[in-house]
Amino acid sequence: MGEWGFLSSLLDKVQSHSTVIGKVWLSVLFIFRIMILGAGAEKVWGDEQSKMICNTKQPGCKNVCYDQAFPISHIRFWVLQIIFVSTPTLIYLGHVLHVIHKENKLREYMQKNSGGGVVKVPKYSDEKGHVKIKGNLLGNYMTSIVFRILLEVAFIVGQYYLYGFVMEARIVCSRAPCPFTVECFMSRPTEKTIFIIFMLVVACISVLLNVVEIFYLACSRTSRRKSKALPSAVLTLQPGLKNSSYSKA
Repeated sequence: MGEWGFLSSLLDKVQSHSTVIGKVWLSVLFIFRIMILGAGAEKVWGDEQSKMICNTKQPGCKNVCYDQAFPISHIRFWVLQIIFVSTPTLIYLGHVLHVIHKENKLREYMQKNSGGGVVKVPKYSDEKGHVKIKGNLLGNYMTSIVFRILLEVAFIVGQYYLYGFVMEARIVCSRAPCPFTVECFMSRPTEKTIFIIFMLVVACISVLLNVVEIFYLACSRTSRRKSKALPSAVLTLQPGLKNSSYSKA
């Protein structure tokens, strides 16, 4: 897990600047992807090539058959998936930290020039560093979610076309330098299939959480707009009510 420490520390900072559903997505990423991949997946796939048995001793045949069956190792594929899916979130974190830094400087300027008539005030963050997801931050946040969905779907489709979702026990290969059509047999195919399906289910849950979060943000934004429009509507109605009362008098 040491190699995941830096990425985990960065993603941990995003939690305080995310919605409730975003925090659930990060928890799924931490527990069911990074921790599982670091703790168990490498042990399951550590013998995928060394324990593969082929019915020939031709030098190099085993290597080319393995390359045919697995253009990229499952472990490396999932590592790339986690890194690519996390990248939009890290870009959003960079935007948030930039906004907090700018508004902290603005607060310092306002304290030094309290009587200067400064009109501009901090819009997104408070003095504790907590941000409100609105305006440009909301647009950046929703864009990062859309890219996360697209990347997750792309990796799911890519995994299907690369090697499917079931680990076949027998691999048929006829590449050179194999002298004939060779059959190779993988070790523990059932266990690896279970692991593949588990990672697929986690990826689908991640996509579902991202879709739900987009609807959540859209509904929250609509409700905020309605709450802002209601007081202005009441103010426009009040003068008419006052005029009607004066006319009756």
